[in-house]
Amino acid sequence: MIGSVGMTYQLHYWPGIQGRGEFVRLALEAAGAPYVDVARAPEDEGGGEDALMDDLVEIGGPRAAFAPPFLVDGDLVIGQTANILLYLGPKHDLAPAAETGRLWVNQLQLTIADLVAEAHDTHHPVGMGLYYEDQKDEAARRSTEFRSERIPKFMGWFERALDGGDAWLAGGAVSYADLSLFQAVEGLRYAFPHAMARLEPDIPKVTALHDRVADLPRVGAYLASERRIPFNEMGIFRRYPELDPA
Repeated sequence: MIGSVGMTYQLHYWPGIQGRGEFVRLALEAAGAPYVDVARAPEDEGGGEDALMDDLVEIGGPRAAFAPPFLVDGDLVIGQTANILLYLGPKHDLAPAAETGRLWVNQLQLTIADLVAEAHDTHHPVGMGLYYEDQKDEAARRSTEFRSERIPKFMGWFERALDGGDAWLAGGAVSYADLSLFQAVEGLRYAFPHAMARLEPDIPKVTALHDRVADLPRVGAYLASERRIPFNEMGIFRRYPELDPA
């Protein structure tokens, strides 16, 4: 189902989770850009997971995306979350005009991608094809280091990135990296509430940025709407109490 209608983007991602697609959704929502979340449509309208997998193979030909999310804009098919945001940012004033600023925002986004991958691996440290219950001992070990070492290292880096006194990571205007850092904080609060409660007094600038993003009118409206899928134990950020002791 390639081709956008007018200026409407097509976002292709799993219909029941936030996951990596949520970083793209937040950018589209913040920009007020019209889009269709294709797989969330009824099955008789081309939605559902089976249709998503068919689209993944059929859209883009030899240059099809490796995995969801991917974005369709006319004849252009773009895969990988950071790559999609690299494309959307300049088009919707969510990235600086200067090359140095765009590269910095992309660097921030790629670092968030590293954090997201590590968060996922806390509950699936051995194999993607295994259930969490098949790797609980390894998950407990992985989560211990993630809570004590990795979350503080990532969040401390973002805290230092805000030391210049600007409201946003790239200066005076919100960028897609700010939206993505908001989502990362939201996800970590869901999956590791105790670890984050202990850490957040040490990262006041990151916490304040999170709150500024939530207060953006379009973002706030999205968060309060049915379009925002709740966190659940099928996505990247999963709450298993045994992995986050008080």
